[in-house]
Amino acid sequence: MRKLITPFIKISSFYVIVGLILRIVLLFSPVTDSNFSFIDYLKIFTIGLINDFCVSILIFIFLWVHLIFLSSTKYKSPFNYIILGFFVIVLSYLFLFKTVFDDYGSIVPTLIKTFVLIKAISFIILLLMQNIRQTWRYWVYFFIFFSYIFLINYNVISEFLFWNEFGVRYNFIAVDYLVYTNEVIGNILESYPIIPMFSSLLLISLLITIIYLKKAKKYFTDFPNFKIKLIGSLLYIALFVGALYILKITKKYENSDNNFVNELQANGLVRFYKAFEDSSLNYDQFYAKLPLKKSFSILNNSYDNHWTENYNTKIIKDSLPELRKNIVLITMESMSADFLSSFGNTHNITPNLDKLANEGLFFTNMYATGTRTVRGLEAVTLCIPPSPGESIIKRHNNDNMFSTGYLFKKRGYVVQYFYGGYGYFDNMNTFFEGNGYSVIDRSSFKSEEISFANIWGVCDEDMFKKAIEVFDNNNKNKVPFFGHIMTVSNHRPFTYPPGKIDIPNTSKSREGGVKYTDYAIGKFIEEAKKHPWFDQTVFVFVADHCASSAGKENIPLDKYKIPAIIYSPGFIKSEKITKTVSQIDLMPTLLGKLHFSYNSSFYGQDIFNNTYQPRALIATYQKLGYLKNNTLIVLSPNQKVEQYKVIKGSQLLKDKNINHSILEEAIANYQTCFYLLKNNRLKVKK
Repeated sequence: MRKLITPFIKISSFYVIVGLILRIVLLFSPVTDSNFSFIDYLKIFTIGLINDFCVSILIFIFLWVHLIFLSSTKYKSPFNYIILGFFVIVLSYLFLFKTVFDDYGSIVPTLIKTFVLIKAISFIILLLMQNIRQTWRYWVYFFIFFSYIFLINYNVISEFLFWNEFGVRYNFIAVDYLVYTNEVIGNILESYPIIPMFSSLLLISLLITIIYLKKAKKYFTDFPNFKIKLIGSLLYIALFVGALYILKITKKYENSDNNFVNELQANGLVRFYKAFEDSSLNYDQFYAKLPLKKSFSILNNSYDNHWTENYNTKIIKDSLPELRKNIVLITMESMSADFLSSFGNTHNITPNLDKLANEGLFFTNMYATGTRTVRGLEAVTLCIPPSPGESIIKRHNNDNMFSTGYLFKKRGYVVQYFYGGYGYFDNMNTFFEGNGYSVIDRSSFKSEEISFANIWGVCDEDMFKKAIEVFDNNNKNKVPFFGHIMTVSNHRPFTYPPGKIDIPNTSKSREGGVKYTDYAIGKFIEEAKKHPWFDQTVFVFVADHCASSAGKENIPLDKYKIPAIIYSPGFIKSEKITKTVSQIDLMPTLLGKLHFSYNSSFYGQDIFNNTYQPRALIATYQKLGYLKNNTLIVLSPNQKVEQYKVIKGSQLLKDKNINHSILEEAIANYQTCFYLLKNNRLKVKK
């Protein structure tokens, strides 16, 4: 029995120790900007230790299966012939026929074939060469053990880097990173000294494995009998089931008002699994709700609508003729408000945006709906509240939606989406093409049109040059156009063409990424002024989200404030809008400036309409926020409701006296939007 227990003790103890070290490092990370009480520390380390130990039990299953099946009996007749025949049949199936694994695509079939082939070759070698069995088994065991140590260490580094970027354990973003491996691996390669890091990681893992296994060869002189293996297996199964149950219990203790406490006591692998499993959340099942009719009634009072469960169209009628101006919407990657001098930044990294802000309609109190690019794209395209779980852009059945693109296309506009990377990323191609846009992405570029590119796509200058070329062609064909451009340069690894700005392109700094994007925008506007379509064009600039979303609060307000500018000399007067505005209000406000009359299914509002009530809808993938009158309502799973008072601009103070009027407005927005989405009521009526 000891031969089965000893490997578990080694792996489990190593995982728990490394988890403890990681928790301490994250606790004192600059990102963890918070104060903790004694009870907080107790929860972080006690529950954290329990979580890590339970996970160590679960991950040991692969090594356990390997140890249980170590045996010399299988090489004796008739078992050897049965096993050999089994391998022949399986290999024939994998290499000669179309298999179920081929349906998964990618490298899955190759991995399965390689694994089975290695197992077959290993069996044949050990069957024919009895004298090397003990040595062979030792090195196989050494490799598996080393793989455990390496992957545990690798996960620690990954969690550390992820925490420094987002201030949380693994979440939906980590799941996305697993899916979009090309961009992510490329991003890592361009952002970090990957060869030295991996070399050091491999060497450290190898040394740890050697230390742990210096007396392990004796494990392979003989093996436990069937009875011992059976008893050991039953004990391990009991531990495995118990670990699952305990992890379910500890999840209930993630109830601190300080989000950092909840994140630090959690286990990253468990969080990753939960995010992978729960990519979408059923509002009706997990969140506070009202009778549906009441929710629609509250929504109608807030927005001056007449919506019901069966009817969700608001007739917007303007008294003036529609203006058929060209529209260029630029969503700027990670452009936090506090990067602009207009919001108090003293580093002068956005001179062009600051100039545009002074010359156009400038929103000084706008909030992003989320923390990902797809949330920003969703907000300006669909103009609806953020939904729990994945963005609509990444879900199935997201075509033919009522969108800004639809309204322009209905009026004869050419509707185009420009993206410097490959449009398959984040499901952009599927979403935009499914909603009537023509997509111009990296695959549309000729090699001579690319002066600089990184893993995320061509640099912003190249994208803007391409857009101007397309706009010239649109103008030549005498059709108005709506062009939506997504920038990419202000994203890790923050690389851009040399010699463009006064921050070296080798610095790989956020400030450099921001300043280069600003430089490209300034150059784009100056070039656009030389083209005949400029005077008939309205330019809209808005961030997709902020550069960071980390904070001790569930929804840190200062991490959601973004700049937005509507710029059109001679048409849009210079003005600062200080009222609270949501990202979903930007395009309806623009449509109001164009005097569009239309039947609307937007939740976003024209902020110049006398019925507009200032509010903002902001969310994470689970927390749904509603900001109004310096009160923030946060709706969470398990029907949890919290209220915060906004003090000193963006600081939050927990408020136990719930404002039920604002709470019901929050519920009404999210509950009705979920209902309409679920029942396909936000699609274009044919």
